[in-house]
Amino acid sequence: MPDETQVDQPNLISFDSSILRHEHNIPVQYIWPDHEKPSPDPPPELHVSPIDMGAFLSGDPVAISNATRLVNEACKKHGFFQVINHGVSLELISEAHKNMDLFFGMSLQEKMRAERKNGDYCGYASSFTGRFSSKLPWKETLSFGYCDDRDHRSLNMVEDYFLSKLGEDFIQFGRVFQDYCDAMSSLSLGITELLGVSLGVDPSHFRDFFEGNESIMRLNNYPPCQRPDLILGTGPHCDPTSLTILHQDDVEGLQVFVDGKWHSIPPCSEAFVVNIGDTFMALSNGMYKSCLHRAVVNNETARKSLAFFLCPKLDKVVTPPNGLLVNNTTNTTTPRLYPDFTWRSLLEFTQKHYRADMETLNAFSNWLQYHCNNNTTN
Repeated sequence: MPDETQVDQPNLISFDSSILRHEHNIPVQYIWPDHEKPSPDPPPELHVSPIDMGAFLSGDPVAISNATRLVNEACKKHGFFQVINHGVSLELISEAHKNMDLFFGMSLQEKMRAERKNGDYCGYASSFTGRFSSKLPWKETLSFGYCDDRDHRSLNMVEDYFLSKLGEDFIQFGRVFQDYCDAMSSLSLGITELLGVSLGVDPSHFRDFFEGNESIMRLNNYPPCQRPDLILGTGPHCDPTSLTILHQDDVEGLQVFVDGKWHSIPPCSEAFVVNIGDTFMALSNGMYKSCLHRAVVNNETARKSLAFFLCPKLDKVVTPPNGLLVNNTTNTTTPRLYPDFTWRSLLEFTQKHYRADMETLNAFSNWLQYHCNNNTTN
């Protein structure tokens, strides 16, 4: 069973990006162990062929075959790919970046009006100074929930969040990110259809599974650091969510671990970066790999990104489709790698008991098994 004390006690450090970006004497809490620090040598670029979502969704057999081959190869190897011709308005993407810049340009006191509370996943986080006391990430984030209620579009959860936390001056913020999340949800469902086809299950299986998704949107700001050789913007981890759809600005920093070393992912304004997360790895019964990645920073320019984390409804049971477990031709069964769970239980595990890393899903499976056995014997 994982040690529940891995979530450290809160401390009094404040991450004020307007001050720390100029600091040469880095607080020890932000300095990472030598074996995890970024290398001074530039990492090689990870070359992956972009997947044309428009062509895939057009129904053209050649395009479908090409897209499913590319995504199958990528997801079995490292869980990372990029999509182009995605149908999301470039104007909307630009507006989302502009509003993100405005938010992170405010004073720390203003941003703290939306402070993230312990045990919650929504709100403004000034690094993770309230949760951990070592290996702190060099970043600040704003996270908020999203619900794709396709039957009742009047559910403007994102707009309501900005209004309630930051006031009427942020109504336009809420509208922009409501529209952005709607676009991300639609793109996500198309990607889940692609993943279903590539896995050989019914094309609608995962699309249906994620209908009405209760997802998370996050704005990331990685300020400059005068000693980027000592720190990490985000440490090595796999996302516990299902899919991450990321749009980067024009500053490099994202890295993916492939073939025993880190590779950089150059920004591309016309593409979305897609990472497989732990929940989808469980849905595929381990056939597709959760992407191990991290973020580094530089000493000159801030890096920002928009991350949409696709998640099922909170109480949806995460279990692989029968088509991935039973081979009707050979009459054989593939063993289950992970127990059934709900997204709510994994989310709570990462917020209250465990700091997400590359072993989150295995740690969660062990924790779940331990508690199930205890409940049975008691």
